Amino acid sequence: MFADAHLASLVGGPATRSTREDVPALRQASRDRAAARPAGPGMPVSDGVAGGVPVRTYRQQAGTVVFAHGGGFVVGDLDTHDAFCRRIAAATGRTVVAVGYRRAPEHPFPAAVDDVAAVVEHALGHGPVVVAGDSAGGFLAIQAALRFRGRLAGQLLVCPLADVTLDQPSVAEKDTGFVLDIPELRDWISWWAPAGAVNPLEADLTGLPPAVVVTVEHDPLRDGGNRYAARLREAGVPVRHREEAGLVHNFPTLAHVSPGSAAADQRFLADAAELVASRHDHQSYRNSC
Repeated sequence: MFADAHLASLVGGPATRSTREDVPALRQASRDRAAARPAGPGMPVSDGVAGGVPVRTYRQQAGTVVFAHGGGFVVGDLDTHDAFCRRIAAATGRTVVAVGYRRAPEHPFPAAVDDVAAVVEHALGHGPVVVAGDSAGGFLAIQAALRFRGRLAGQLLVCPLADVTLDQPSVAEKDTGFVLDIPELRDWISWWAPAGAVNPLEADLTGLPPAVVVTVEHDPLRDGGNRYAARLREAGVPVRHREEAGLVHNFPTLAHVSPGSAAADQRFLADAAELVASRHDHQSYRNSC
């Protein structure tokens, strides 16, 4: 069952595949889709460089959310996730710094991880830092949380790619026809080739910061995100985990056309605001989870 008719209309069709030669067109199509969505809340926004990496800064109060965009490590950029970053900044009241990290296939692993880490390192000099990301960006945010264990204030993860081996039951269950096609994602991950990345489903997660993790029913990445949330709890990390029924991968991009996605987006933003507000009182956040 899907949350609304618009989401049901997106499901079905053959598997999507692409080649390296298709990448420029794929990136442009992603930007075009983003440009057709409503703009996010107005606020001071500037493009610049942090830690030697291109960033876009959404200026709010002290404290920083470092955001890594999704797109399978291949597509997505500062423009495709502009509206979502604006919503996060407005909801949390914290400055969001979106990372324009290097992408595959031109820049394989560990370029994207190193770029996100460089921005986090720079932001840590300016107050508390929360890492955030959607889909592949969620994997990059998790990598940053592992690299900066004990130094961050939180994790905000939406439909995260927690398992780049794509070896979870939901991957087979939702392999094709559910917005995110696994055959294509396998190709993209192979271009990125993250053989040296820490596996979040096997790593020691003790000492990681409190987390908001949102997964959705009709997402091939669902079980990986669910398992990551469960492993955080097992490690004693406070977690607010929602598995939203009836939704598809990357639901925040559909909030303007899908009432179910819009409602879930608002729940995520409220959870994000609560985590950020309680960053100095993790026991309070733990008790609410």
